[in-house]
Amino acid sequence: MIKVKIFKESAGRIVGFEVAGHSGTAEHGQDIVCAGVSSLTQTALLGLGEHLHRDLDYSVASGELKMRLKGAPDDLTEAILQTMLLGLMEIQKLSPEAVRIL
Repeated sequence: MIKVKIFKESAGRIVGFEVAGHSGTAEHGQDIVCAGVSSLTQTALLGLGEHLHRDLDYSVASGELKMRLKGAPDDLTEAILQTMLLGLMEIQKLSPEAVRIL
C-alpha cells in the first residue's frame, strides 16, 4: 500500500508531504496506480523547485518521496500542493486498497 502523509501549518496550508510504499496492484514497472502517485508528487516537487524557485528539503528513494518547504507557504505553493492532493484523493477513491492518504 502507498501511504501519503500531508503536513500542514496551523493556518491549514500544506508545508510538505511524505509518500512511502508500493501499491502492489501490478508488477514493478507496470503499476499504473504507483505511476500516477509518482507523477503527481514528483511534478509538484518540480513545480515548486523549478517553476516557483522555492527552497525545499526533499529526498527521493525507491518507493519513497519526502518534501518540506523551507519557507512559509503562499498562494502559489498552495495551488500546486492542493492540486497534487486533489489528484491523489481521486486515485485513492478509485483504488482504496492501494492508496491511503493520512
